[in-house]
Amino acid sequence: MDSIKHYLSSHEASDIHPSELAKILKELTDEEFANEICLVPKELLGDVALELPDRYFDQIASILSVEELSIAVTELESDDQVDFMDELKEVDAELASKVFDLLGKEDQEEIEKLSKYDEDEAGAYMQLELFTAYKEEIVEDVIQRFAKLRNANELENVQSLFIVGKEKKLRYTVALDQLLVFDFKRSLLENIEASKHSFEPKSAKDREDIKEVVHYFEEYNLATMPVVNTQGILLGRITSDDVYDLINEHATEQMYHLAGLDDDVEDDEAVIKAAKKRASWLIVNLFTAIAASLVIGVFSETIDSMVALAILMPIVASMGGNAGTQSLTVVVRQLALGELSKYAAVRIVKKELFIALGNGFFFALLMGIIAYLWFGIEMLGVVIALSMIINLLMAGFFGATVPLLLKRLHIDPAIGSTVILTTVTDVIGFFSFLGLATLILL
Repeated sequence: MDSIKHYLSSHEASDIHPSELAKILKELTDEEFANEICLVPKELLGDVALELPDRYFDQIASILSVEELSIAVTELESDDQVDFMDELKEVDAELASKVFDLLGKEDQEEIEKLSKYDEDEAGAYMQLELFTAYKEEIVEDVIQRFAKLRNANELENVQSLFIVGKEKKLRYTVALDQLLVFDFKRSLLENIEASKHSFEPKSAKDREDIKEVVHYFEEYNLATMPVVNTQGILLGRITSDDVYDLINEHATEQMYHLAGLDDDVEDDEAVIKAAKKRASWLIVNLFTAIAASLVIGVFSETIDSMVALAILMPIVASMGGNAGTQSLTVVVRQLALGELSKYAAVRIVKKELFIALGNGFFFALLMGIIAYLWFGIEMLGVVIALSMIINLLMAGFFGATVPLLLKRLHIDPAIGSTVILTTVTDVIGFFSFLGLATLILL
């Protein structure tokens, strides 16, 4: 098994990456972790801590001193500083306060500024470290200034130069590769006016929904995006690495919600807390199962008269549930990606209905033949075939429309859709199958 000491001794300082150190730490026991975390270079400690799952913050807070934690925060970029302090507050608010008091005034002001934004606002995810220049500056002077800042480690992960007017309003965005082909002896504005390229900035408002900003990155294939206020004054930037993290978090959240789970609770180590949260959804599922059972109870005499119905009944409900889940997953995913406009929603519902109808006829024929060969009752095959068409068609319809309806009601489609869909497919499946059996077979 690798160790932090071995890794550090076998790599040059410039080649050491926080994620590699975090990978080693995750493989250790609690006792080994306590020894190894102290070996992580203090300038990398903050980045390593943020690479680790949240549950490790308890150990980090209990092992490291206030001074060591404050150094770790100081070495982070502004947006990561806020994330680190938020994690620390959740573990120990008093310790977080002590760490904050040891930070420099500039770091404190930046953390307080970013902490004022809500979790769903773009400003909460921006970095305040920027490479900016005035439009009147000579290109050569700008490049020399950038070199000094970069060599002094005051700037990291810079992809673009943000050009502002004297009032600090954002005017242009120039990628560094574009900057290098400018005439170094002319001003930025002269180069921009002489160029055939467009340098109009694509920016986000600081109070804008972060999900919209994520869509901008995906749509325009951006590496970084400036953030401005309502007056157009440049405040910070959002980088692609933060957006990737957001995409992963959102994907995890959607996956958990579709299963009726809370992503925050599941990441926690508290077993009782997670069990309670899961139980709340299981209670809902229990009542939906009772609803389906009540439908079966209505046709108890029909089932008693023909045992074959009890054997085939779960097949109808299961096929409907699975078909509905397929439609549901497609629509929830497209909603999450922001790909469904008003007209696209109508198109997707039509598409799912046609797919459901096509599959309904195919499996109706297949299951009708199987039922006939299995039990030797010709009309039983007809009953299950008709029921299969009805249930798969309804599954496709509700699988597509329920998420859209919940979205319109400002409810997360991933949370409630599965429960509603399961109830609908079970009830319709049992009712159609047993109802048709009562009409046709008895």
